[in-house]
Amino acid sequence: ITENLISSAAIDIIVVDSVAALVPRAEIEGEMGDSKMGLQARLMSQAMRKLTATVGKTNTVLIFINQLREKIGVMFGNPEVTTGGNALKFYASMRLDIRRNGQALKDAEGNVVGNHVKVKVAKNKVAPPFRVAEFDIIYGKGISKNGEIIDLGVAYDIVGKSGSWYSYNGTKIAQGRNSAIQFLEDNPELADELEGLIKQAILGEENKDS
Repeated sequence: ITENLISSAAIDIIVVDSVAALVPRAEIEGEMGDSKMGLQARLMSQAMRKLTATVGKTNTVLIFINQLREKIGVMFGNPEVTTGGNALKFYASMRLDIRRNGQALKDAEGNVVGNHVKVKVAKNKVAPPFRVAEFDIIYGKGISKNGEIIDLGVAYDIVGKSGSWYSYNGTKIAQGRNSAIQFLEDNPELADELEGLIKQAILGEENKDS
């Protein structure tokens, strides 16, 4: 299915969710409890060889979501390993290690609405690797833009932070990060203004470096 979609050149981005859930035909047709060692790894290896050339011709972005497992009997070193063998690691142009970082995000009523995540670029063929980024992911919405504005605003001294209080132009806007994010949600004009100032600060920093 994936190969046909890529070959059609009608789709720009394809997401396979997830590698761990891909089941070889022999495993589907076999009995529960049958030993099928290496089947998924061989499946992924064959798929990568076929898909790589097709992706290059059609410029389709192919995203694989994978899961972590733990090796049995590992006493030293990192026991974590991704499913599907090593072919995907080799063929991938970019690999991102995404993990939840810190407590879950809650709204004013105490309901969990998202997570703060830390992303490490484990491999990158198109830019420098091993960069790290942190941001909020809100359920049903995606990455929280206003959370990023607050964090970058503080980093570039555009938004003031004293203790748990956040301020702008000498005026306190909210107590606590979640409240500051909600304040920007309620005041989109201010969010746009801060975004513009942050972009100017980033561009100014890049011009200095060049």
